[in-house]
Amino acid sequence: MRIAVVTLFPVMIREALEHGVVGRALQRGVLEVEYFDPRDYATDVHRTVDDRSYGGGPGMVLKVEPLRSALRGATATQPAGSRRVYLGADGRRFEQGMAREARDWPGLVLVAGRYEGVDERFIERETDEQWSIGDYVLSGGELPALVVIDAIARLIPGTLGSAESAVQESFSDGLVDWPHYTRPPNIDGQAVPAVLMSGDHAAIHRWRLQQALGRTWLRRPELLERRGMSDEERALLEEFKIERASGTGRIEDSQR
Repeated sequence: MRIAVVTLFPVMIREALEHGVVGRALQRGVLEVEYFDPRDYATDVHRTVDDRSYGGGPGMVLKVEPLRSALRGATATQPAGSRRVYLGADGRRFEQGMAREARDWPGLVLVAGRYEGVDERFIERETDEQWSIGDYVLSGGELPALVVIDAIARLIPGTLGSAESAVQESFSDGLVDWPHYTRPPNIDGQAVPAVLMSGDHAAIHRWRLQQALGRTWLRRPELLERRGMSDEERALLEEFKIERASGTGRIEDSQR
């Protein structure tokens, strides 16, 4: 997949992507990321990309002309049908389903905002979508761009060592992940659940699904409301609630 990023700080993104599974995806050629700095498209000697806001107020606003030129330069490198996404706090909340959808697009151009914001005329006329990674304010769109690229890259065949890893991760089925354990089998008197060492794959699958349902109910109940449950899943969740009420459940309410 090809992704282009319009950003005032390309090095910030490029260096972060050199590590981990995304770095391997770039090395393997299953992912390509290019960078377009609006300063390179500014027409004045000072390479100006921002100006004061009409109506007054603090902060500077990114100008249309250099942003538009950088975006069009980025779009020209992408296949036909690629989407242009502006990353801002007021955009649509980025979720796993959107990552899966974006993975199948011909290409993607991400625009990272900065300073007080971006001239609204640019957003309205030059972008197809607006995404946010959460209800908080960041210094710019570079961190959201990294989040989006990482989430999409993990879904591209050839990025992860095992294709099954992406299928079994949190939110792949609308649920948070189940608990994971590794060796040694006992830490400070706390043992790994016996079912995980039983070799009974059907029982392990049932336990993991139940734990995922229970964790989602405890920590992200809105996901269950949105997703819905089968009769089997409802029964598993009720069993989880009973075990937890009796004190035999080991899951904690707090997020880790």
